Amino acid sequence: MAEPLTPELLVRAYEQGFFPMGEEDGSIAWYWPDPRTIIPLDRFHVSKRLAQTVRQGRFEIGIDCDFEGVMRACADREETWITDPIVAAYTALHRQGLAHSIEAYHAGKLVGGIYGVSLGGAFMGESMFSRVTDASKVCLVYLVDRLRARDYSLFDVQFLTPHLKRFGAVEIPRKDYMQRLGRALRKERRFVDEWGKGGLVKKERIKD
Repeated sequence: MAEPLTPELLVRAYEQGFFPMGEEDGSIAWYWPDPRTIIPLDRFHVSKRLAQTVRQGRFEIGIDCDFEGVMRACADREETWITDPIVAAYTALHRQGLAHSIEAYHAGKLVGGIYGVSLGGAFMGESMFSRVTDASKVCLVYLVDRLRARDYSLFDVQFLTPHLKRFGAVEIPRKDYMQRLGRALRKERRFVDEWGKGGLVKKERIKD
């Protein structure tokens, strides 16, 4: 019988380079890709158009205001690996202060977001969604800005896609990834200053 998906199992898996995806039958599949995709924080690319959108302040940005809402929105598609057991496990991890979301709001409604897991100086991005043009992209910009400001050293995005490649994502060998992960896990970093203090944030300038 497979071990239940718990926050403790998730942490152990991420520390060894694995991550889960839900299957249609309710089971959990584990992945350890080679190569692995990361976004180097010092090479994150923001287009001029997107930078202008960020500066315009079109969206209000939230941190951990609606973690489960972001997960549910990411799962709202014809085919999804974000099954109910995945939502339950990551929401529990969120309650422990180890999973976080960045959200975009417009007219008081959640219109975009991204969520992931924070361990040491590593952030593992899981999924993102957008109901309004550029909403998820703006969340990604805010996320990277936060990771840079708090001296994270690894931003894992798992698999390379054309969308992520435009932001500077690159594939690296699994061996290289594991070395970077080990160094990042030895760092002591906090995604939020006080757990339970998430809320809306405003920034005048996002670093290019």
